Amino acid sequence: MTQKVLLDVDTGTDDAVALMCAALHPALELVATTTVNGNVAVEFCTENTLRVFDHIGVSIPVYEGMSTPLMRADFPVPRSQTKTPLIHGNHLPIPAATSHAREQSAVDFLIEYYLSPAGPETILVPVGPLSNVGAALQREPRLAERIPAIVLMGGGHAIGNTTPSAEFNIWADPEAARIVFLSGVPSITVVPLDATHEATVSRDDCGALRALGAPAAEAAAEFIEKRIAGYQATHDEYAGSANTPVHDALAVLSIVEPGVLREVVHVFGDVETTGDLTVGRTVFDVFNRLHRPPNVHVALGADRARFVALLMETLARTA
Repeated sequence: MTQKVLLDVDTGTDDAVALMCAALHPALELVATTTVNGNVAVEFCTENTLRVFDHIGVSIPVYEGMSTPLMRADFPVPRSQTKTPLIHGNHLPIPAATSHAREQSAVDFLIEYYLSPAGPETILVPVGPLSNVGAALQREPRLAERIPAIVLMGGGHAIGNTTPSAEFNIWADPEAARIVFLSGVPSITVVPLDATHEATVSRDDCGALRALGAPAAEAAAEFIEKRIAGYQATHDEYAGSANTPVHDALAVLSIVEPGVLREVVHVFGDVETTGDLTVGRTVFDVFNRLHRPPNVHVALGADRARFVALLMETLARTA
């Protein structure tokens, strides 16, 4: 029996790998994708998503979403802007899409889908800024009872990547992220930087992916090699490394095999929306200082070897 999933993406290089994993793993049924402003402007995210599906030969509905955060007018001008071309670039290096996005907006689609009979069967997997999801929950609060589970990539407990405190997806729209965290959706799993930086993929792994000969594996190798070079140039801690996190793919594959995540704690989690140094910080109350009911499961680590093996097994497949 397969698990239905719906991915909300800001497709750059790691989203692309996540999309291929969701589309190709036999335990998952990718019912649709929605795109959101994030790694690149939303129109590029949509084009890149379509490119990925065309490249691996699958037909998955794509709905373009929000081009701005819920409340902030200054995005996209992130402090990490200089990193984006080196890690993602506007267009993925695969042929231009011949397929097209649907006309309905992503937010309208999310509301319609999760109010339909299929909604309670489908895990929502946001791996970009949470603007679409936050807007849908804000407009239609009943979704909190209709979405059975959210598995999101975002945040950090001990690690930030856009500021010392904040991870990019949460920092890009902290108000939307706070709506999601406090929504009351019955199961929210957060896959933060603490986990993804333990599940890195190496240049040698890319060679093994290429050797598989499958379109998805070859494309993933190219995307991940770009990430390795980008991280070497933009992240001091990766300056001498031949490894890179592939954040979003870890979130997707954790649905197939939860054991790929380690040190999963059930705690109260919230998002800071003010503060020069802390805006966008995810606050996970691991010591129960606030004495508030737990609302998120947070993975503080990951099993690198198992993740890479899952990646190889999944991307070796063809549609």
